[in-house]
Amino acid sequence: MIVDAHTHIFPPEVVADRARFLEGEPFFRAIYADPKARMVTAEGLVAAMDQDGVDISWAMGFPWVREENSRRHNDYLARAVADHSARLRGLACVHPPAAWALAEAARALELGLHGLGELAFYDSDLDLASLAPLAALCAERNRPLLLHTNEPVGHQYPGKAPMTLKALYHLLAAHPRTRFVLAHMGAGLFFFNLLKKEVAGVLANTWLDTAAAPFLYRPRAYALALELLGPDRLLYGSDYPLLGLARYRQELDQAGLSPQELAGIMGGSALALIP
Repeated sequence: MIVDAHTHIFPPEVVADRARFLEGEPFFRAIYADPKARMVTAEGLVAAMDQDGVDISWAMGFPWVREENSRRHNDYLARAVADHSARLRGLACVHPPAAWALAEAARALELGLHGLGELAFYDSDLDLASLAPLAALCAERNRPLLLHTNEPVGHQYPGKAPMTLKALYHLLAAHPRTRFVLAHMGAGLFFFNLLKKEVAGVLANTWLDTAAAPFLYRPRAYALALELLGPDRLLYGSDYPLLGLARYRQELDQAGLSPQELAGIMGGSALALIP
């Protein structure tokens, strides 16, 4: 069983005419204004899954600033999940600082979506106050919250936020009942599980995904994440359509993982979060 815990799909009208949705959406513009930035519908994702042999994908939206765009996307995710119930699990997305964010997140979960994600702050550090009610909602509903994170050092790229590990750590510490999945290898926070005091407890309900990791980390990072955070805490996430399974297979083959570790990454651990 292969589960891809990090993919993105967009409504057909957004894929067909992205320029129409750029106004008032600085984050969408920053990442998707370039026509070379790929977007796919649910059907495009399922076709890619069939080609790669992926059984289930977590399909996510985008943190639109405008409420009508967020509702459109979450409605589409709910329909896509209903149409492909054996293949897709949907994560609703909102813009956390928006006054309507909590109500829209709750509405989307009532539509049958399986969690929240990929929540993101692309132009600032994490806003802990606006994330708090969303984290509490996920804890109450026993749903995962997948959060965009990125390494605070190194090269710049579209979507790389000026986030700090301090803010990320405080978020996790403040919400121990929320099951967090930290995208893109969790900004490297797992390295600090080597500290003797406190950190292991704070990260006890935290998972990482591998989205875009082949662009970011050497293959050794996968084995280190399992060693330091736990054998069931790393999820295969492709960030499709950014990358497909083949690139991750190549990287994971170089990581020195056992068959049991690989099986957990490729699906077993994700199924424990969302069956």
